[in-house]
Amino acid sequence: MNVRFRIAIVVMGLSGLVAEIVLLREFLIVFAGNELCIGVILANWLVLEAFGSFVLGGTVEKIKHRIEAFTVITLLFSLSLFLSILGIRLLKNALGISIGEGIGFLAMLYAAFLILLPVSVLHGALFTFGCRIYAGVSGREAAAVGKVYIFETVGTIIGGLACTYLLIPYLDAFQTAWGLAMLNVVACLVLTAAIRKTGRYPKMLARLLGGLIVILGWAGLTGQAGRLHRNTIQAQWKNQQIVHYQNSPYGNICILENQGQYIFFQDGSPTIITPVPDMAFVEAFVHLPLLIHPDPANLFILSGGAGGMIDAALKHPSVTAIVYAELDPLLPDLIRKYPTPLTEAELTHPKVTVKSMDGRLLLETSPERFDAIFIGIMAPSNLQTNRLFTREFFALARQRLQDDGLLVIGLPGSMTYLNDELKDLNGCVFHTLKRVFDHIRIVPGDGRNLFIASAAPGILTIGRNQVVARLDQRKLQTEAMLPWHIENKLHDGWPGWFARLIEDSSRKINSDFRPMGLFYSIAHWNALFAPSLCGIFKTFEMISVKAMVLSTVLLLLVYVIFRTLKADLVGTGVPLSIITTGFAGMLFDLMIIFTFQSIYGYVFSWIGLLVAAFMAGTACGATLMTINLNRITHDVRWFLKIDLLIIAFALAGPVLFDAAHASLVGSGRFMALRMLFLVVAFISGILIGAQFPLANKIYLETSPSLSRSAGLLYAADLLGGWLGGIFGAVVLLPVLGLVGTGITVALLKLTSVIVLADRSYRLA
Repeated sequence: MNVRFRIAIVVMGLSGLVAEIVLLREFLIVFAGNELCIGVILANWLVLEAFGSFVLGGTVEKIKHRIEAFTVITLLFSLSLFLSILGIRLLKNALGISIGEGIGFLAMLYAAFLILLPVSVLHGALFTFGCRIYAGVSGREAAAVGKVYIFETVGTIIGGLACTYLLIPYLDAFQTAWGLAMLNVVACLVLTAAIRKTGRYPKMLARLLGGLIVILGWAGLTGQAGRLHRNTIQAQWKNQQIVHYQNSPYGNICILENQGQYIFFQDGSPTIITPVPDMAFVEAFVHLPLLIHPDPANLFILSGGAGGMIDAALKHPSVTAIVYAELDPLLPDLIRKYPTPLTEAELTHPKVTVKSMDGRLLLETSPERFDAIFIGIMAPSNLQTNRLFTREFFALARQRLQDDGLLVIGLPGSMTYLNDELKDLNGCVFHTLKRVFDHIRIVPGDGRNLFIASAAPGILTIGRNQVVARLDQRKLQTEAMLPWHIENKLHDGWPGWFARLIEDSSRKINSDFRPMGLFYSIAHWNALFAPSLCGIFKTFEMISVKAMVLSTVLLLLVYVIFRTLKADLVGTGVPLSIITTGFAGMLFDLMIIFTFQSIYGYVFSWIGLLVAAFMAGTACGATLMTINLNRITHDVRWFLKIDLLIIAFALAGPVLFDAAHASLVGSGRFMALRMLFLVVAFISGILIGAQFPLANKIYLETSPSLSRSAGLLYAADLLGGWLGGIFGAVVLLPVLGLVGTGITVALLKLTSVIVLADRSYRLA
């Protein structure tokens, strides 16, 4: 019985992580690949698990048939996963949002909460039920919580590895949900086989499990999961003609076809339209910079090249070579699979070299220098694209440009009016460019502003008459880029107009590890789809490390005041410490995920592995602590030592990533940095995992109920994780950056250390 229940707990942990990652990936597609939703989703998952653990799980003491109840909850959890996937795919239909339209932050928050509600609450309840049942099976109440925590974590490790190497590459979401359901039914069958088959409930449960195995087996053999996947995808895209739908390591790609016109969507956002692109934009984006350059020969196009840009660049007779790379290397392959005369001519042209490699990584590893580098992404709308608008990338681009080379980027804009959010976005990127390039020329446009940057002053001095003359000399055949159009675009008054426009805008610098460009892009996105939140984002922008220090001092003052009025305000201080540990654990997880995405851009495929490494460390820390639990005599002293190690890690981790990134970029060992992420995730997990069993031992000294202690501390841990997910993803990481977030974690943890140390001293 003991072994069977351990297996059931491992399956519980595996199922929880796989369900979390499957739903997270589905949300990323609906939320346009915005990685900030990772924190929101994880936060909602944790707070709902906390509710399930503390409230629903707290009923275990009143239930006589606990194993039967555990089995029923497991089966309901498996069913709810199907419903949650369906809810995500039908979310835009339910909200009345069209294809390609964004979802505001507030809608993201409550939609994720409601969709995750059943699956998260049920999984949270399983933990408390598992602790109570394991205590009865093993006869060791004090160690039961730690043991269940360890076995659940072992399951999450297996789940993370399975997601990375098996489930994500080969199965769709509904096929994965079917596999989890079958695994849980079998685990429940093995567990309930140990129950005496006398009585009403065991017999009913045996019939139910047998019937479910027959139903799931039939569904698997007849391909019902795959059929459900195709039908819900069709509903998600509102019955458009879907010719291709695929997940890649970098995200999701969906291709719609309508009367020979193909639209390529990446994570729900339109990227490329063929064979009839927006010629007015394409010609302005390509021809103006190349006409400013006296003799462009070797070009690099990073994303968006197929479907017009390459064709426009090839019209310049001096161009001898074009290197084209996409953020997602799968995209050029799919463009070849669904060709049009335009794209086929572009990708097969002898002057064009298509590299199946992330564009930024290609520039990192290639010594080649170019006359112009075009960035075909028009906004830093997520971390994957923000890495093309940072100070670090601009410095890399300057190294890869010839002395008179040009870097060309675009941003949302207008020739008439920019709201505050667009001003901040344009101002942030402009001032970031100024940190790297001495000369920048702004070409305002209807819908998009064009930024042309160079180390040479020529881009600022060349006049519009000379550009028009070059248009005639090169005999370019254009549809929209006519002489009068060029004269208007390059009017002498535009630079002064733009300077006045962004005079009072943000001057903050966008960097890999402090993605302010992403923050302003999200603020602009919310101004369009959730204007009521504009004031909140303005408040978030004012947060600083100094404000965090002041908040810490105020919290400690409040504690001192209330301590004199009510001595038992914080009890032993352990629940507060576990809340801050949960906060730190979530932030460590997000810092690792965000940093990985900022550097490599394919966390979509590695997220399972990163979470598995973190959970492996958690299991190791919890195991080591549980083994030595009875040998530890000074519980609170050891608890405080771990707190201090967490503080040290919060301060040292960001510095380590920054130093490692700076030393490895441009070297042949750049890819080796990925291993550092796994090591750091493992170490952070050890620190977080080691505290939970020790906290339970300390708290049991004042609480006689095991289930109450387990439920309270587990809920405190998850509540801290919820706070970390919401504020960490949306505020701390974008605004304060990696280092500022680490300092904030250290300050918050220091607060709980002082409270617990003071409380312990007064009780001694």
